[in-house]
Amino acid sequence: MATISAGILMYHHGEAGLVVLLVHPGGPFWRNRDLGAWSIPKGELDGGEDRETAARREFAEEIGIAATGPLRPLGQVRQRGGKIVLAYALEGTLDVGTVRSNQIPIEWPPRSGRMISVPEIDRAEWFTIPLAREKILAGQRPFLDRLERL
Repeated sequence: MATISAGILMYHHGEAGLVVLLVHPGGPFWRNRDLGAWSIPKGELDGGEDRETAARREFAEEIGIAATGPLRPLGQVRQRGGKIVLAYALEGTLDVGTVRSNQIPIEWPPRSGRMISVPEIDRAEWFTIPLAREKILAGQRPFLDRLERL
């Protein structure tokens, strides 16, 4: 069965038009990757957890700030690896300089048996939609299209 994650695509209208908040994964594997590496803040559902509750929890864990306000569904996508991602749009702003991610354990180097602790995300940034299309994981690009149609 496919893994299911839920997340939030925060957005607002600024001087440059519609901008979205994306996060870059932490850890050594992603250190030198940029285009096609960014994501919406998201994570796996815990058991029978409500999808909106999971999306808000994951946003708070990865960003360090609670996601408050009404969520608008953006549907779901299946990423290349098979993971299903459910997304919600949330209008808002935040200072990316205040982002504080949680830490997660990973095995590094792979198959070494050695565990290290890394931030789940190493940074967050606001992007215009055209630049976000280049930065975001290919499987999550439909969320940008759906947001523009809202």
